[in-house]
Amino acid sequence: MRIAVLDDDPILLELIKGTLERHHHVCHTFASGTSLLKDVRHETFDLLIVDWHLPDMEGIDVVQTVRQMVGSQLPILFITRRQEERDVVRALTCGADDFMTKPLRMGELVARTTALMRRAFPEAMGMRLVFGPYSFDADKRSLAVHGQTVELKNREYELALFMFRNPGRLLSRAHLREVVWGDTNEAPSRSLDTHVSRLRSKLELTEDNGYTITAIYGMGYRLDPVGTEIRDPNPSPEETVS
Repeated sequence: MRIAVLDDDPILLELIKGTLERHHHVCHTFASGTSLLKDVRHETFDLLIVDWHLPDMEGIDVVQTVRQMVGSQLPILFITRRQEERDVVRALTCGADDFMTKPLRMGELVARTTALMRRAFPEAMGMRLVFGPYSFDADKRSLAVHGQTVELKNREYELALFMFRNPGRLLSRAHLREVVWGDTNEAPSRSLDTHVSRLRSKLELTEDNGYTITAIYGMGYRLDPVGTEIRDPNPSPEETVS
């Protein structure tokens, strides 16, 4: 999963990053609220970890702004040295989903982040492999549509499975490239577009089959279950289906 961590302590940032990446997450670190909020405007994450005291603003303000920008689905974990009950209440009231006090226990951090993401994205964290007419075989790394196996290359399979496990979620281009090509910035943007186009054609992603792919200009892609109202927290007049 893709996690953003905001803290002005570089040593703690590296400790959290190393711990989460050992558990197969991709971790992006930020030292200021401004830098995190800038990325949240055009990137997607599966979880935010936010410190209370920052050099440019309070973590409370960061959480409230994030909630206004992306809505309530994104899980947020507050970390701070504050331990008073009123501080916990304030953090949760402003929009955080959970609260940890420093010094952090890394085992507990992993457990809490996993629990938060499991509640927010049960399909992405689960083992579901059948979605309407689309059936994935994890052992054979194959996908069948209406019982007929569709020939997919490795990255096409990974992209398809990830998108089906995140139905209705807007996923940024960088988010998708990290999942399919690994944690790298070297995968060309056009390659992602080509893979999405191939999936749309090979899997016959149409209303008749219950799923369509929506391209969000300047952001990324979203797999839309037909008949389910999808609320985009950042609607754009340039949103297109291609």
